Amino acid sequence: MKQATRMQQQMERVQQELTQKTVDGIAGGGTVKVVARCDQTLASISIQPEAVNPQDVAFLEALILTAVNDAMGKAKETANRELGSVTQGFSLPGLM
Repeated sequence: MKQATRMQQQMERVQQELTQKTVDGIAGGGTVKVVARCDQTLASISIQPEAVNPQDVAFLEALILTAVNDAMGKAKETANRELGSVTQGFSLPGLM
């Protein structure tokens, strides 16, 4: 039980730290940049003027979607890595 309590405390600490860590997602050679926190929330979106073409809004939408997906994928990967380091080596008696 002590091991489980300690792991829970570590998990809570890591989850709190993940709210402060950020990753960048970019698209269009950097014309669209998204910053995501590793708790799967967006921090900011930056769009360079050259990415904006009123005649091709669909292209801008695709760039934003690509950048968001890139950032969220990196955020999820970071969170999984950080949380995995807490649970590594943890075993419950009677399981496997």
